[in-house]
Amino acid sequence: MSFEVKSHALCFYPHAETLRKFHGAYLYNSGITTTRWFIHVSFFCFPIAYRPSPALISYTKFLTIDFRNTIVDGTKLYTVSKRGVSMEDHEIFKNITILSLEQATVLPYLTYRLALDGARVIRMEHPVYGDPNRRVGENRLNEDRMYTYFLAINCQKEAITLDLGTPEGLEIFKKLLMELKVDVFATNQLPRNYKKLGIDYEMVKAIKPDIIWVGLTGFGPESNEPAYDPILQARGGLMELTGDRDGSPFVLGVPLPDMGASEHAYGLIMKALFKKASTGEGSRIDVSMFQSTVSWLTVAITQTKSFSKTITRRGNTHEFFAPVSVYKTKDGYAYIAVGNDIQWERMLKISGFEVLTKPEYARNEGRIKDVDNLNKSIEAATAKYTTNELISLFTEATIPISKVNTIPEVIEDPYIKGEILSSTDKKTGTTIYLAPLPVTTSFVKSLNKQLTFPPRFGEQNEYIYSQTLGYRKEQLDEYKTKGII
Repeated sequence: MSFEVKSHALCFYPHAETLRKFHGAYLYNSGITTTRWFIHVSFFCFPIAYRPSPALISYTKFLTIDFRNTIVDGTKLYTVSKRGVSMEDHEIFKNITILSLEQATVLPYLTYRLALDGARVIRMEHPVYGDPNRRVGENRLNEDRMYTYFLAINCQKEAITLDLGTPEGLEIFKKLLMELKVDVFATNQLPRNYKKLGIDYEMVKAIKPDIIWVGLTGFGPESNEPAYDPILQARGGLMELTGDRDGSPFVLGVPLPDMGASEHAYGLIMKALFKKASTGEGSRIDVSMFQSTVSWLTVAITQTKSFSKTITRRGNTHEFFAPVSVYKTKDGYAYIAVGNDIQWERMLKISGFEVLTKPEYARNEGRIKDVDNLNKSIEAATAKYTTNELISLFTEATIPISKVNTIPEVIEDPYIKGEILSSTDKKTGTTIYLAPLPVTTSFVKSLNKQLTFPPRFGEQNEYIYSQTLGYRKEQLDEYKTKGII
């Protein structure tokens, strides 16, 4: 890791005379004999004349420089050790602002993830049409545009409305980018709308040169073909791999093309933020939901393209491992996954499974060749146990097994129960509960896992347009009458 002192005036001993380098860190020697100096440095290398934005300053830390008798190339050096940190982990993204022209699932889920890292997320919607997902699900709050489906991935955000198709709306957009000091602008509009709305990368970059611009599309920036998650599951091969062997293809129970593309974009934004912190430069990020979807077909494409093997749906079994399937028990079902021959040997020691001891089953390859008969024999054994009895025996033998849980049972799982998030609406007193994050962030922990409620349609219009941008009430009333906000 390298550091660079931006100015010797930041030293407590300001009369710098000598610039010396230690493991990539440039330190000013004041020429004063001392055993300890304190210097304010940045975690990222900037040119000495470069003045970072407030968002980048948030990365700075105070370091202690301890005098050591360290000699490199005949020069006595000073080593660096951390003295204190200027922020807590949950504050890392507190100065990062995301402005998102978003609707549906793929982009709202992405910005939800960023919001739960501590970034400020402002979702922007058309003042007439808004996000269609606001009216999907049930109207439990008895309030338009706050239906239940929308609530799941929009907590911890702000919301404004703006018609970018008007000259006034475009001027307001430009002010938003500058006055809010936007770090990331994101959209999931069709590419043909970019220039029409004034949101294409070059236009936004001209307003704010260091912008990180994110475009999520069905098939990339050159295509205006519309796409929804199930369409991408069908075209991207996921449905071909899902369902019974002799039955119809099925969609997955979760929107993987949507949320998978969100996660892929999330990683690219982290990379772009690091680049911006290191160089001061912005980035353009284009994510094709289709390519993102197909990227999950790692084994399927290698087997098909390289070895001409037919890969298709197999119900609950596995193409390359056996036994792996769901089996009936006395009172339900259990899913068993034997991943290697050692686990198979352990399984044969469980009462009732000894009958499966056959030379041809000793190796995984032999079990795969006779998987149908194998699974029938296994089910004859599992049917003699209750699900809990079977889970106890297999867990003791260190063989992966699980009951097929319902969603209420998943929520009550001891590994999950404490990670469920919540949000209470100040207006109605309604509390909603939300899925855990992949890893509970320090920011969410700092909130005690209690998030702000999803914003109403245009809820922050007055605050942002008036207090931040400085528009008078009369102007805002006029814009509202004209349908601009």
